[in-house]
Amino acid sequence: MKTFWKLMFATVVSLFLIVGCSKSGDSGGKKGDHLQVVTTYSILFDIVSNIGGDLVEVHSLAPIGSNPHEYDPLPLDVQKTTDADAVFYNGLNLEAGNAWFEKLLETAGKSDDDSPVFRLSEGVEPMYLTSDGNEGEEDPHAWLDIQNGIRYAENARDALVKVDPENAEIYEENAEKYIEELRKLHEEALERFGQIPKEERYLVTSEGAFKYFSKAYDFEAGYIWEINAENQGTPEQVTQVVDLIRSRNIPVLFVETSIDPRSMEMVSNETGVAIGGKLFTDSLGKPGEDGDTYIKMMKWNIDVILENLLQE
Repeated sequence: MKTFWKLMFATVVSLFLIVGCSKSGDSGGKKGDHLQVVTTYSILFDIVSNIGGDLVEVHSLAPIGSNPHEYDPLPLDVQKTTDADAVFYNGLNLEAGNAWFEKLLETAGKSDDDSPVFRLSEGVEPMYLTSDGNEGEEDPHAWLDIQNGIRYAENARDALVKVDPENAEIYEENAEKYIEELRKLHEEALERFGQIPKEERYLVTSEGAFKYFSKAYDFEAGYIWEINAENQGTPEQVTQVVDLIRSRNIPVLFVETSIDPRSMEMVSNETGVAIGGKLFTDSLGKPGEDGDTYIKMMKWNIDVILENLLQE
């Protein structure tokens, strides 16, 4: 990894030299009427795009379907971050893998306290990891509670107003409409999940990403590994979740769209319990496909969970 960052830094320096020689009087940043914005992954991309509307041009660092926990930024990402009028990240331990985001900000010259870098999870009450080696670390998956998604939208609104106060009214109007949609979806989730008997509200997934979701919608959560890292689907982890499934008589399993399904397929084969469907966690769906916005991915999750747990 150190070698990668050395190579990346050399590449970026070369890129800046080429760009610097080719530009004449172009200082980067805001292009025309568009605010240049960077987000660390696709879910934040969608939330910020909804609040910013036609006034923002947003670049997501981690591409759709990738793992934002550990990402290797490309030279283009460094250039976009350097030129950005605002940078948005999740925090809560999400971008901490290999310290990739911290290194990116430093390389892009946005690591000082006055930089327009905003944590969208600001104000969220964190939940914590409990697995060996991760005890006490913050669980990043706050957006899976739609109430926290509302907080993200409010923070995006406030940040854009701060960076671009001339268009404050537009950002506030966009946020009001978007947040109302999220409120309705949260209420719908509470109502629909009420159809499932409390003793049957158990989610077993590959990654333990559903703590915030489970607290908000009164579920229990089981998983193979607690957070995406290098050691995923070890024999010990598989044995532990197999024992859980058998002891709790779990009727159905779920696998995430951004996760290699083989570990959960192994668990399914071992227990004879079917995988009921795929859930969105760390990434949106591809444009034009299921779950390609934050609202659509949460609607999809609600539908898939309800369909599978009600039929058992």
